[in-house]
Amino acid sequence: MASDRSNASPEVHGQRLGRTRDRRGRGPRGVIALPGPLSPAGLPIDQSRRAAFDLLVSQVLTKLDSHFEREAEHVQIVVEEAPKLPDRWTDPVPLSIVNPTRGGHQIVLYRLPLLGRAEDAEQVAELVWTVLLTRLGEVWNHDPEDLDPR
Repeated sequence: MASDRSNASPEVHGQRLGRTRDRRGRGPRGVIALPGPLSPAGLPIDQSRRAAFDLLVSQVLTKLDSHFEREAEHVQIVVEEAPKLPDRWTDPVPLSIVNPTRGGHQIVLYRLPLLGRAEDAEQVAELVWTVLLTRLGEVWNHDPEDLDPR
């Protein structure tokens, strides 16, 4: 007897079957640890490290919106992985740079050097705040402490 599967839903609903495990100390395995149709979309595991960093930068910029509206100098914020340095580079790797553009300035934040200088997420957030405020103060000729809304 043949069955008609045209009305069958491809998604599984209900309680997750199976168990999660931490085999050999490598972290949880199983349906809850992996993104997929059974994982809730809001799990932080769905977010890549780059997306999490971009979200942090956008949250900082949202809190600085009032300064962007008041200042006449146009500033564009860009996030890149790491700077391209010459082979013989001996100085510390820069965390950010300011590039002049036709309409204003471009501030480039380097994600990997920023993450490398911090030990945890709180230090990363503080370092992003510090670097952005310093660079914006440099572009707008303000003291970074005057720009800080915190």
